[in-house]
Amino acid sequence: MPNNDEIKGKFDQVKGKVKQEIGDATGDQDLHDEGVVDQASGEIQEGFGTAKRKVGEAVKDLGDRIKQ
Repeated sequence: MPNNDEIKGKFDQVKGKVKQEIGDATGDQDLHDEGVVDQASGEIQEGFGTAKRKVGEAVKDLGDRIKQ
Protein backbone atom coordinates (compact mmCIF):
# COMPACT_ATOMS: atom_id res chain seq x y z
CA MET A 1 0.00 0.00 0.00
CA PRO A 2 1.51 3.37 -0.98
CA ASN A 3 2.55 5.74 1.78
CA ASN A 4 1.98 9.50 1.92
CA ASP A 5 5.29 10.31 0.21
CA GLU A 6 4.44 8.06 -2.72
CA ILE A 7 0.96 9.57 -3.06
CA LYS A 8 2.20 13.16 -2.79
CA GLY A 9 4.95 12.39 -5.29
CA LYS A 10 2.44 11.04 -7.81
CA PHE A 11 0.23 14.08 -7.27
CA ASP A 12 3.15 16.46 -7.86
CA GLN A 13 4.07 14.58 -11.03
CA VAL A 14 0.55 14.98 -12.41
CA LYS A 15 0.40 18.62 -11.31
CA GLY A 16 3.72 19.26 -13.05
CA LYS A 17 2.57 17.59 -16.26
CA VAL A 18 -0.61 19.71 -16.28
CA LYS A 19 1.42 22.90 -15.75
CA GLN A 20 3.73 21.93 -18.62
CA GLU A 21 0.82 21.35 -20.96
CA ILE A 22 -0.93 24.58 -20.00
CA GLY A 23 2.35 26.45 -20.34
CA ASP A 24 2.85 24.95 -23.81
CA ALA A 25 -0.72 25.75 -24.86
CA THR A 26 -0.51 29.37 -23.69
CA GLY A 27 3.10 30.00 -24.62
CA ASP A 28 4.00 30.58 -20.94
CA GLN A 29 7.55 29.25 -20.68
CA ASP A 30 7.76 30.04 -16.95
CA LEU A 31 4.69 27.89 -16.22
CA HIS A 32 6.10 25.10 -18.39
CA ASP A 33 9.42 25.24 -16.52
CA GLU A 34 7.63 25.26 -13.15
CA GLY A 35 5.81 22.13 -14.26
CA VAL A 36 9.09 20.43 -15.15
CA VAL A 37 10.41 21.17 -11.65
CA ASP A 38 7.20 19.94 -10.00
CA GLN A 39 7.27 16.73 -12.02
CA ALA A 40 10.92 16.03 -11.21
CA SER A 41 10.35 16.79 -7.53
CA GLY A 42 7.39 14.43 -7.51
CA GLU A 43 9.46 11.64 -9.03
CA ILE A 44 12.10 12.08 -6.33
CA GLN A 45 9.52 12.15 -3.55
CA GLU A 46 7.76 9.07 -4.89
CA GLY A 47 11.10 7.23 -5.09
CA PHE A 48 11.90 8.20 -1.51
CA GLY A 49 8.49 6.99 -0.38
CA THR A 50 8.91 3.69 -2.20
CA ALA A 51 12.32 3.13 -0.63
CA LYS A 52 10.96 4.01 2.81
CA ARG A 53 8.05 1.57 2.36
CA LYS A 54 10.36 -1.24 1.23
CA VAL A 55 12.66 -0.74 4.22
CA GLY A 56 9.65 -0.81 6.52
CA GLU A 57 8.41 -4.02 4.93
CA ALA A 58 11.87 -5.62 5.27
CA VAL A 59 12.04 -4.68 8.95
CA LYS A 60 8.55 -6.10 9.52
CA ASP A 61 9.52 -9.34 7.74
CA LEU A 62 12.63 -9.60 9.87
CA GLY A 63 10.59 -9.04 13.02
CA ASP A 64 8.13 -11.73 11.93
CA ARG A 65 11.00 -14.20 11.40
CA ILE A 66 12.47 -13.45 14.81
CA LYS A 67 9.11 -14.09 16.49
CA GLN A 68 8.91 -17.57 14.97
